[in-house]
Amino acid sequence: MAQAAGTSSWQGLQQAVARWFGGGQEDRERVTLERLELSAATLAAADDEGIVLVRQSEQALWQARFETALEGLDDREREAAAQALRALLREQASPPTVSAGEGGVAVGGDVSIHADHGAAALQMRDVTVGSPSSPGPHQG
Repeated sequence: MAQAAGTSSWQGLQQAVARWFGGGQEDRERVTLERLELSAATLAAADDEGIVLVRQSEQALWQARFETALEGLDDREREAAAQALRALLREQASPPTVSAGEGGVAVGGDVSIHADHGAAALQMRDVTVGSPSSPGPHQG
């Protein structure tokens, strides 16, 4: 969670974690949201030199909160809560859906295009690739 704070996925993760901790109780969800906001603010306020330590501290803090929540449950409840948490994490970790119009290409991850031996490799619409013309005598 400390990695997600401040990213585009933060709000979705924040809401999902609050629901998990809340277990249907609005007051518990609200308290969790407040704690998550505090964590995000703490991370945002950290300078470049201290961010690693702050992130490690926040990770340890949230790990302890998850462990404490799970320890307070009986075996059946703990297994159900652990399954719900795993599902939440899988859902939050899945890549965003991407789309492109007709004739377009959409990529939801990294793209690597490689060309060997002086060849050009690209995929674009309405692009002309060629060698530049030689400069004239007045251009040097």
